Amino acid sequence: MKTQITRAPSRRRRRRQRRWPLFLLLAAALVIAVGFSQLGSGQMRHLKSVSLPDWVDVQIIPVNGAARRGEPMKKVTDIAIHYVGNPGTTAQANRNYFAQPGTQVSAHFLVGLDGEVIQCIPLEEKSSATNERNRDTISIEVCHPDASGQFTQASYDTLVRLTAWLCDTAGIGRDRVIRHYDVTGKACPLFFVEHPDTWTQFLADVAAA
Repeated sequence: MKTQITRAPSRRRRRRQRRWPLFLLLAAALVIAVGFSQLGSGQMRHLKSVSLPDWVDVQIIPVNGAARRGEPMKKVTDIAIHYVGNPGTTAQANRNYFAQPGTQVSAHFLVGLDGEVIQCIPLEEKSSATNERNRDTISIEVCHPDASGQFTQASYDTLVRLTAWLCDTAGIGRDRVIRHYDVTGKACPLFFVEHPDTWTQFLADVAAA
């Protein structure tokens, strides 16, 4: 009886066999990347076409290359909260400041001392508010009556309402809210930084709104 000899696979065949898992991994990564890209573009198309609530006064500032660069965002992951840092100033005064040719800063929204809201930057564009997170955050600046940075009750109530609406509209969930402080360490919004319990309460109020 002849002994059957089983030949070991050639090196070339073994190399080919090893390539398949790597190919599959690369293909899976490509599918995931394309999926995330499509999700982001769908979100941005929605934000570009969404109707603002009637309690928002739309006063978009001109493109000037600094405060408003006209650069689109690829996705929105968080809502960033700020304070204006100029005690007693109004939302309108701060909006007009953003619109000046030499101004380097801006925000998507301003909340005034009486709870009024002004939109300054389109939802789908980058603002100039949160440093490296301008690429994926919608920013809200809030006016305050004095140097403590504490918001009026009217401002606070509107901030809760606006933040909840933006989270829902962007489809990111109401837990996706940060302070400017959380990005750069800057004490902004001041009162929420110096009184962390008020920040915790704010997040709870947004979740419950």
